[in-house]
Amino acid sequence: MGQKEISVSNNNKGREETRDFFIRPAVDIFETEQGLTLMADLPGVTKEDLQIDIDRGLLTVQAKGKSHVQCDPVRREFLHGNYYRQFQLPDEIDADKIAADVKDGVLTLLLPKAEAAKPRRIEITTS
Repeated sequence: MGQKEISVSNNNKGREETRDFFIRPAVDIFETEQGLTLMADLPGVTKEDLQIDIDRGLLTVQAKGKSHVQCDPVRREFLHGNYYRQFQLPDEIDADKIAADVKDGVLTLLLPKAEAAKPRRIEITTS
């Protein structure tokens, strides 16, 4: 896939949306021969707070983060709140086989390549 990794979508042309304040979570994306792995930091988010949608190749991650500590912070280095991020997936990704897991506030998405997009070795037969 080389330079055709997931691209971030900031384009809302053609649709009007009203949104509250959203936090853009930090994301790491790794590529292997099998596909892409996307890891997003979503502090305070559980499986029940998370919504992941795919529509026409556009992957949308939305979540409601909550602080589990009920006191006034002395120092705060990250925000808890509503998270939102969108990515345009490359055509090589098999959207039907995407898998998601969230653990300790980290979302891991496995985005496998379609079989036709995976590299393969052609065996040479003798005649």
